[in-house]
Amino acid sequence: MTQARRIAFEILRRVEAQGAYAADSLHTRLRGPVKPEDAALATELTLGVLRWRRLLDFLLERHLAQPVEKLDLEVRVALRLGLYQLRYLSRVPAQAAVKESVELVKWARKSSAARLANAVLRRAAEAAREPAEQFLPSTLPRAEHLGILYSHPTWMVERWLRYFGEARTLALLEAHNRPRRVTCMVQDQRELAPVVEALKKAGLRVQPGKLLRSALGVSGGDAAKTERFRRGQISFQSEASYLVALLVDVRSGSKVLDLCAAPGGKTAILARAAGPSGVVIAADKHLHRLRAMGLEITRVGATNVHLLALDAARPLPFSKEFVRILVDAPCSGTGTLASNPEIRWRLRKEDLADFHARQVEFLSHALECLAPGGRLVYSTCSLEPEENEHVVAEVVRQRRDIRFVSGASALPGHLNEDIRPEMLVGQDGFFRTFPPEQETDGFFAAVLERTLNGSPDAC
Repeated sequence: MTQARRIAFEILRRVEAQGAYAADSLHTRLRGPVKPEDAALATELTLGVLRWRRLLDFLLERHLAQPVEKLDLEVRVALRLGLYQLRYLSRVPAQAAVKESVELVKWARKSSAARLANAVLRRAAEAAREPAEQFLPSTLPRAEHLGILYSHPTWMVERWLRYFGEARTLALLEAHNRPRRVTCMVQDQRELAPVVEALKKAGLRVQPGKLLRSALGVSGGDAAKTERFRRGQISFQSEASYLVALLVDVRSGSKVLDLCAAPGGKTAILARAAGPSGVVIAADKHLHRLRAMGLEITRVGATNVHLLALDAARPLPFSKEFVRILVDAPCSGTGTLASNPEIRWRLRKEDLADFHARQVEFLSHALECLAPGGRLVYSTCSLEPEENEHVVAEVVRQRRDIRFVSGASALPGHLNEDIRPEMLVGQDGFFRTFPPEQETDGFFAAVLERTLNGSPDAC
């Protein structure tokens, strides 16, 4: 049994049994003495099984007398791992995929199920290269058909078909099932060329960013083990996330509030823009996230950041003193399903109403701290209107001193030459990225300003 398969098995079991996040678990587990090829395979297996879980279960159940969910956790994880290799990893011999999965069942002390696992995977191997669509009943409703074929919950597909139409929904489902390329952001654009050269010398393949001049796509190695990362010159961050921080348009000397700030990627951008004479109050509810964030802030050399534990769902202990505020609200995360595929199996349709209620509280409380003439950016990594347009509409509708503005003016100078601000900021003034179109996570942002005297036209 290879180390890569054992790591993937352990993480998948923990994700399902304990609610762990795969990306965090992989990051922690692969920091140890793991060969690069084992790290790459463990990552492929873990995220691949999570992305394709519904389809894998559907195909496995063709050879089972009971639903996959009725099997012991260890057995179903081993079966999914085996079938994923059979269908999606052409370099893995079928015999090895079957044998190693059976060994995982035994290693997990479920030896009584070893014969079942062997029989099921051997039968599945016979049809592993056949198109999955041919096994789906022709009578399935369209949303369920796509949900099984592209491995998403049917309720998600139904709403996306309604909001985006079939062509964009299909593109979105496909994008969610492709590995997201690793993106590094260079902290100082002036250092871009030396950073690129250093990463190449370290053995990595480097490509320009899709949207931003300071973004780099990296592959072929671990950029976190390079000197440039250790010195805080690069950070891992999606281009969409970086763009949200730019929308805040922080000026030198600004007093900035960053709510729900962990893990700190946007905080570092705000701190750099505020400069030594400015200050950033970075707040988060969870102390363990603040501690981890503190390490990241130290790594990038931001000395003007003050960490604070508070719950943004309650009135905040500040007056109208911040000229810039970022509310990066906790959300469903449906814009990040390529990077965090387990979300699609945890999220329920009714959760969106709960997120909406909390987000309204966060935004309302944050606006009370915004100075006259100041700017606030409300953002999520969600594609759902309940968490985005509906939240800002509900809050702003009750206030005469807040108005919508376009954040497009903050973007020139940061975008690649072939990217125009209006490609990211719509006519309604809202910032949006859509994974298959911008090849980054799906983000939403609204830019709000407090007027000087309570009149909507005061500014």
